[in-house]
Amino acid sequence: MKKIDYQKVMDAELEAVSALSARPSLLLHACCAPCSSYVLEYLNEYFDITVYFYNPNISPREEYEWRAEELRRFVEQIAKQNNIKTVFADYNSDDFYNTISGVENTAEGGERCRRCYELRLESTARYASEKGFDYFCTTLSISPYKNCVWLNEIGEGLARKYGIKYLLSDFKKKNGYKRSCELSEQYGLYRQNYCGCEFSKREAEKRAEKRK
Repeated sequence: MKKIDYQKVMDAELEAVSALSARPSLLLHACCAPCSSYVLEYLNEYFDITVYFYNPNISPREEYEWRAEELRRFVEQIAKQNNIKTVFADYNSDDFYNTISGVENTAEGGERCRRCYELRLESTARYASEKGFDYFCTTLSISPYKNCVWLNEIGEGLARKYGIKYLLSDFKKKNGYKRSCELSEQYGLYRQNYCGCEFSKREAEKRAEKRK
């Protein structure tokens, strides 16, 4: 199977969007402020963006609230010139644990993660459809550790299911991850050292212990 260049696909879509007489609306799923920073800088030129924070995988609750508050703080700082809105969905960790039941202890980047992607993207697609957005997308592909192919395949499937466009993307391209690190430093953003769930935290702690 031919490998898809998702950056090239997105470039073509953004070129088409820029030719429209009115800016389309985009519901952007965000996992945290650092990952959102570059993506918002990049896409704000083309869309009216609402950031959607739905991450029931994040554990513990205090970590979830910290990441949510950092995202809120960051968007407030840039919203004056960008008019970006935010939606913070309810936190219910049972959504995550029910979704990954039976695959909790699979390796990072495996089936547990794929189900987590589906959970969060489906909530985003459903909300975008209900509220009449033109597009939906996620910031997750900016991470070098996330499976970009899975994210885009899931997004395309949900686009068909909910009748809304999914913005195919690979935000780590064009030095996106590096730029997110620069923006995180510029705005003093908290950068977590694990993806979010208790299982990824456990694996991160094991890696840190090995490096000692």
